[in-house]
Amino acid sequence: MSRDPLKGRGAQQNSPNKFQEFYSEMRDDFLEYCLKEGELPEKSKTEYLPIFPKTIVNKVTSPDVGMAYSMNPYQGCEHGCIYCYARNTHEFWGYSAGLDFEKKILIKENAPQLLEEKLCSKQWKAETIVLSGNTDCYQPAEKKYKITRACLEVFLKYKHPVGIITKNSLILRDLDLLKELNKDGLIGVNVSVTSLSEKTRRLLEPRTTTITKRLETIKILSEHKIPVNAMLAPIIPGINSHELLQLARAVADHGALSFVFTVVRLNGAIGFLFADWIQRTMPDKATKVLNQIASCHGGSLNDNRFGIRNKGEGVFAKQIHDLSKLAKHTYFKGRSFPKLNKDLYEIHKNGQWKLF
Repeated sequence: MSRDPLKGRGAQQNSPNKFQEFYSEMRDDFLEYCLKEGELPEKSKTEYLPIFPKTIVNKVTSPDVGMAYSMNPYQGCEHGCIYCYARNTHEFWGYSAGLDFEKKILIKENAPQLLEEKLCSKQWKAETIVLSGNTDCYQPAEKKYKITRACLEVFLKYKHPVGIITKNSLILRDLDLLKELNKDGLIGVNVSVTSLSEKTRRLLEPRTTTITKRLETIKILSEHKIPVNAMLAPIIPGINSHELLQLARAVADHGALSFVFTVVRLNGAIGFLFADWIQRTMPDKATKVLNQIASCHGGSLNDNRFGIRNKGEGVFAKQIHDLSKLAKHTYFKGRSFPKLNKDLYEIHKNGQWKLF
């Protein structure tokens, strides 16, 4: 007996943790028992769990990611995007990349203090630090904990460049700080827009901001001269690949200075979770979509090849690349995303002592 898809969640189950010998699974007889007894098979409420890391800034060594340093105030993400590559990292904490990733959110309340310690280090030289390279720094937990806002205050204090990646309009809450950072060219924002269809958005990204709100966020940031790059990612053959031109036009019309895209890849536990999800939510498309994704990655859903893993190869990937080139020529001619300012940090780090 299969249950209906879980509302408000991307993953529909917990996948096995590759670091653990044992795992639990939801058996049909247990689900049937819960149905007869009128009980829920598992807790649906999100848990916020405090953790206390010793460092917060991570050096990014992957050559094709496009950032040198990142920091993540939260581990796990309640947005529940089914394709999210960050799901695999939850296994390092002893949890599943599936529902655990969406329901067990690890909170780094000491992140602002750790960031300030890093920026005060004698060895540290200014390089753009991106919030966040892994999970969304403006996910629902930020409403309560305001860790991202506190970190932005630290960046402003030391005049240090910072990038932001988000798909949540909650970023507009911090428009005052963003405007102050932008006065000195210290901020660049990346807004993720995956589809123009609300139906598709709700299936792929069940707890994210609506598409209308995201486009409005790009517009408001752009009106305040805050540079915005749109992340049209991931492009999924058979689901949103046909929207690339329309997506590029929409974000350009709302003021984005540039856009980037990735072709979806389903590494580690994500392949298992995505296949289970699409069989439940789009059963008529499932085989076609999975086959087209595999065709972009040498016949496999899993692709770890630097330089290819995010861009894909083959016929479908080439079509996506050709559409991207056309979109940039048509909608982004004469626009460019600026480099952030690294020249003010040293004097604000050391004050006037550097003069003596």
